[in-house]
Amino acid sequence: MEDSEIIELFWNRDEDAIRQTDLRYGRYLKSIARNIVDSFEESKEIVNDTYLKTWETIPPKRPSFFSAYLSRITRSLSIDRLRRMTRKKRSTGEYDLSFSELEECLSDHSAADEYEYSLLKDALNSFLRSYPEQSRNLFLCRYFFFDSLKEAAETCHMSEAAAKTQLFRMRKALRDYLIKEGFSV
Repeated sequence: MEDSEIIELFWNRDEDAIRQTDLRYGRYLKSIARNIVDSFEESKEIVNDTYLKTWETIPPKRPSFFSAYLSRITRSLSIDRLRRMTRKKRSTGEYDLSFSELEECLSDHSAADEYEYSLLKDALNSFLRSYPEQSRNLFLCRYFFFDSLKEAAETCHMSEAAAKTQLFRMRKALRDYLIKEGFSV
């Protein structure tokens, strides 16, 4: 079933929308959640929460890229769950590993206001647009979807060594770019 048909099911409040969404995107969403929370059981719960959130938000929203819409909800719910699970302790999942790799590029923006966040987001988007599609996809797989290095490399049809080198160079270039743009790193 196509995305537009699934969205139409949500729009018409047809419960088959959830089943169709699970058939089409269930494994993908569980993978995103598992990469963040590092728990199969938690990832299943997060995906169910994703379906509930999708049910609650369609209508009134009608997403144009359904897979991106779902993955963003899953990612957000997963990060929230991880924060609750590990308030005082460090997780060993891909989430922490990915962020530790990016630490040299980004300073702690926890107190940043919405405007600064918007500027950072625009700078990051501009930086990524300057790279070829394969490099952008590799960066997003690793640092947005929190895929392991091996998974990100496979997705982008690269060797693990080539992916590691590419990501290292991109992080260095990102750090330099953000400094040039006036961000404290």
